[in-house]
Amino acid sequence: MALFDRDGVAARLALQHGVITRDQAIGLGMTEAVLRYRIRAEGPWQKLLPGVYLSHTGTPTTRQREMAALLYAGSGSAITGPSALMWHGVRVARPSLVDVLVPADRRRRDASFVRLSRTARMPEVLFPQGQVRFAPPARAVADTVRGLRDLAAVRAIVADSVQRRLVSVRLLEAELAEGPARGSASLRRVLEEVADGVRSAAEGDLRSLIKHGRLPDPMYNPRLYAGDHFIAEPDAWWADAGVAGEMDSREWHLSPKDWERTLARDARMSAHGIIVLHFPPRRLSAEPRLVAGEIRSALEAGRRRGRLDIRALPAR
Repeated sequence: MALFDRDGVAARLALQHGVITRDQAIGLGMTEAVLRYRIRAEGPWQKLLPGVYLSHTGTPTTRQREMAALLYAGSGSAITGPSALMWHGVRVARPSLVDVLVPADRRRRDASFVRLSRTARMPEVLFPQGQVRFAPPARAVADTVRGLRDLAAVRAIVADSVQRRLVSVRLLEAELAEGPARGSASLRRVLEEVADGVRSAAEGDLRSLIKHGRLPDPMYNPRLYAGDHFIAEPDAWWADAGVAGEMDSREWHLSPKDWERTLARDARMSAHGIIVLHFPPRRLSAEPRLVAGEIRSALEAGRRRGRLDIRALPAR
């Protein structure tokens, strides 16, 4: 029987989600021979990364991969990118790699499922989950979208983060200003949209269609009032024509109650003379000219009728 601190090893594994480093194991009395025996082909352990082991066979969990990534990266490191966003609750595709921030002077290479990002701007505040450490939401958003070519994906990530009140436009603007300029064009463009009141990827697509179609810019997500009476909060609002635009995203209309609320909102707007246009997101890309034509016709009709006595407050 190998002699080592079995209780110490068990405690370390319990603390680190079943993951342990070579140095930690050696420090608890394990020998190189014992380690080799445990990670042999038919052994009870497996090697996840250079010098990092998992105390059972089979597929590691997400948390075990993250723990292993931090142990491999070394002290002072922090998980960022999509893995951090998932932990913060942002809707994002499950990543194949774990992105880890490390100090700029750290000499360590990417390995297996770990991608290291050397930085002189290590976050001052980290978000711990046990022994796993995550970058703040704003940093995770910036690190995720920087370099993404799919503008729709950038819109979705930024909009979801802002909607959930995880980040503010001000914090994202600070990350944009302080971080590397390379690969930041999409983030800069989307922040301009969010500053205009855009709250979703679909609304961002509508804004692009309006710009490309040379249509008048609306207010996005304003609060409409008739006197002191609240009417609705449409996705887009052309005040001079009394036209409201609504994105009919199926994501937000999955229940009868959601549909009933939509109908009630439309009825309130129509009762005050507002022309309400509905746009399924797929039409923005499939039929952009038709959609632009419908908006233009509605604006012309609204202007012929005359301006409505409706007050609009900017998006909150």
